[in-house]
Amino acid sequence: MTQDHPNIALMKMLDPRDLDASEQRFAETFVWHYINPNLPDLEGDYTGFEGLKRFFAALAGKTAGSFRVEPLSITTAGEELVVTHVRDTMKIAGVETVVDAVVVWRIVGGKFAEAWDIPTAYTFPD
Repeated sequence: MTQDHPNIALMKMLDPRDLDASEQRFAETFVWHYINPNLPDLEGDYTGFEGLKRFFAALAGKTAGSFRVEPLSITTAGEELVVTHVRDTMKIAGVETVVDAVVVWRIVGGKFAEAWDIPTAYTFPD
């Protein structure tokens, strides 16, 4: 039996529905970078674990709590980066939307140090 790379094992412990359970896995200086021209009011950098929670709270508000993430793949890129492919589903203004996204995670010392959330911007409904 093969063991997961330590960074993949760390990713598998992360439950986006219960971020509080993973708080100790985030560096104090963690930064979440969100890039999405279709949701400019959410774009930007969210600092610290509390910043990450603020981002997901804002996203929940924008989607009336319908946001769901489905992990599709996870790949290491060297010793520090992990690339995840996810499929996000949500309703925005009552319209069901499905978006593929790539999240690039930087892991340092066994903790999440930084992440870039990059959704496909052209699949949003007009």
